[in-house]
Amino acid sequence: MRRAGLGEGGPENYVASGYSAYEEENEHLQEGLRAKVSALKHLSIDIGTEVKYQKNMLDDMDSDFDSTGGLLGATIGRVKQLSRGSQTKLLCYMLSFCFLVFTILYWFIKLR
Repeated sequence: MRRAGLGEGGPENYVASGYSAYEEENEHLQEGLRAKVSALKHLSIDIGTEVKYQKNMLDDMDSDFDSTGGLLGATIGRVKQLSRGSQTKLLCYMLSFCFLVFTILYWFIKLR
């Protein structure tokens, strides 16, 4: 005696075949998820490596700026010392010369 709607092998065979189809789909989805997780893991490791590299570069740049600041501070200190001392006349001549040179350069550029 056959029941309608239950397939050829009875209800046990119908349930077993459905179960294996779901199981195969589930395994396929798990493999896809594993691949995505692996890709995310590699991406996060690469990001961490890049962050460490950028931090080292930034630290190197900071040390370069610190040395430049020291050089600039020393130069400004020398200019201040020149303005305080008896070399005020020399500083005035130097500024006048610079003004004259810039005026002449401006005049030549304007004539072009």
